[in-house]
Amino acid sequence: MIYSNWLYEWLENYVKTTNKQRTYDRYYQIINTHIIKELGHYRLDDLSALILQKYVSCLLTNGNKRTGVPLSANSVNSIISIIQSSLKVANMLGLVKEYCAGKIVRPKIKEKQVLCFSIQEQKQIEHYVLSSNKKKLYGIIICLYAGLRIGELLALTWDDIDLIRGIMYISKTAYDTKNGRCIDSPKTITSVRIIPLPKQLLSILKELKKSNRSNWVIVDNESKIISVRSYQRSFELLLKKLKIEHKGFHALRHTFATRALECGMDIKSLSEILGHKNTNTTLNRYVHSLLEHKQDMMNKLGKLL
Repeated sequence: MIYSNWLYEWLENYVKTTNKQRTYDRYYQIINTHIIKELGHYRLDDLSALILQKYVSCLLTNGNKRTGVPLSANSVNSIISIIQSSLKVANMLGLVKEYCAGKIVRPKIKEKQVLCFSIQEQKQIEHYVLSSNKKKLYGIIICLYAGLRIGELLALTWDDIDLIRGIMYISKTAYDTKNGRCIDSPKTITSVRIIPLPKQLLSILKELKKSNRSNWVIVDNESKIISVRSYQRSFELLLKKLKIEHKGFHALRHTFATRALECGMDIKSLSEILGHKNTNTTLNRYVHSLLEHKQDMMNKLGKLL
């Protein structure tokens, strides 16, 4: 069997039936963008470990089909996972004699630098949002004080927020597809969580609800839903207007975590609020911020001695 034919068989019968739609959509896109053209014409038994490793080397050299630049280690590892999973099932079914994809040497993933906004930048952003007439931008404040991911923010409904008890329930996420915005359950079970809301954020949410005619918390001025990409673009334009160095929307979540550590929040509580799998994930990601804060405290202590 030709590998391209098997990939589509595998997608329909083994991925679509056991995974979320967004996982299927992502696999489908990766297969069509990266795998089919280079490996799709091979017969299954002709896909040797060397052929697969050479393909991985090409991805790390000029894997981006649009620009010709290397793909990131994360992207390459996602492609490798699809190749390995599809060929493992093919081997299990007897469609290929030997499973050789397990011999692929994966590129090492470097921990991304955690980018967050300074206190001054945060104040600039907050002042602009709260003084503007664009209620949709209030989502930026929510992320700064609750540490939400952008998908979690845009999936929020007023049913998820208890304004009396001052808590927020996170149980779903939004993502973009070619057919529009979709709502799904979070990727991991730990992402389902309850977040206590600080008083300042609670008052902002109460004010926002007064002028909101939709059950969605974040909508545009016409009460229409907003796509993830559109909201990211609005944030990019805001930073440009304020002349703040560009950082991705996720930097708001990192900023929340950094400020929380600076205020003395313990790692376990922070990990639960962020929805991390365990405290090690939180420590590994924010250890630099934690050390910086401790160093600052030690410097202040030194001045008193």
